[in-house]
Amino acid sequence: MSTVRTTGMDTAETTGWAGWVVFAGVILLVSGVFSGVQGLVALVGPDTYYVMTNGSLWLMDVAGWGWWNLIVGALLVLTAVALFAGQTWARVIAVILAGLSAVGQLMLIPAQPWWSLIVIAIDVVIIYALTVHGRELRTDV
Repeated sequence: MSTVRTTGMDTAETTGWAGWVVFAGVILLVSGVFSGVQGLVALVGPDTYYVMTNGSLWLMDVAGWGWWNLIVGALLVLTAVALFAGQTWARVIAVILAGLSAVGQLMLIPAQPWWSLIVIAIDVVIIYALTVHGRELRTDV
């Protein structure tokens, strides 16, 4: 199902994928809130974060990880809000952030394989919705 909207001299076709673009924005918003909370917990929690995988141990600086998550969370929330407003730059930033998220999840597959694969799949849907149908949000909202 698609609708055609005419504004001045532009004709824009809105398909059902506009809903997927909104979904991408909601996922970015939720992910940003989760990242922010995770960052805050890391900043006020213990000093180290351990991950055991088959025969190896990852040791990370929790304060650095916390600040990283806090900053990324804030960027995700701001990008989601701008995406809902139909901003072109927000689509570009959202695609970049989703791509970085997918690459980051590749590194976490040994520690949390199912979760990483689910997040990668969601990131791919976000990238597809924003790159192919992102313009429809501007006319749909």
